[in-house]
Amino acid sequence: MPMKATGRATDFAEIDRFDDGVGWIAHPEEEMQRASHALAVDDEVWVVDPVDAEGIDDLFAEFGEVQGVVVLMDRHGRDAAAVAERHDVPIYVPSFVDPDINARTQPVTGELPGTDFEVVRTVDWPGWDEAALYDGETLVVGDAVGTAKYFTTGDERVGVHPMLRVKPPKALEQFEPERILVGHGESVMTDAASALEYALDGARRRAPKAWLDAVRSMV
Repeated sequence: MPMKATGRATDFAEIDRFDDGVGWIAHPEEEMQRASHALAVDDEVWVVDPVDAEGIDDLFAEFGEVQGVVVLMDRHGRDAAAVAERHDVPIYVPSFVDPDINARTQPVTGELPGTDFEVVRTVDWPGWDEAALYDGETLVVGDAVGTAKYFTTGDERVGVHPMLRVKPPKALEQFEPERILVGHGESVMTDAASALEYALDGARRRAPKAWLDAVRSMV
């Protein structure tokens, strides 16, 4: 299986669904397991870190009209420009993030316009700026934590990114989500707060095994 697939996907796999959103992986066969999400707020849809696929607009339409596309980190430009152009909507980017997008973007601070989703800075490293969205129930992250197999080790249901394990983002400690939507892998839809706490508390201690597991998963 390829680490990262190229080109527009001809199909996609739905990975999670709840009353206010849905997630998908456009290239289920790839090792990176790039996940995308559509969040519904009052019949308006916000598409987060999208990887495009044929038929994906029909998935959005189940929840309402697309209001905007959101990019949470500098490396997640993905297919944001294509999706935004197709729906004639802005691309919203946290004001501190400079994404790899060849299109005009709209900086956002505080809350995503017209929603209860707060934009929270989670990673502030040279060459790595990342935000999360949180509305008190749903936590949406880019790369800080994930569930793809190179993120987790042992009995972790969600794991800290391998490069962040020595110093996990403290910003994540404030969240007690009901669900966690990640940028790589399937979402955590039950008992998410305890899964996140466990991931953060043991990230450094379990780092050597996680790094070894990550290498093995890519070989």
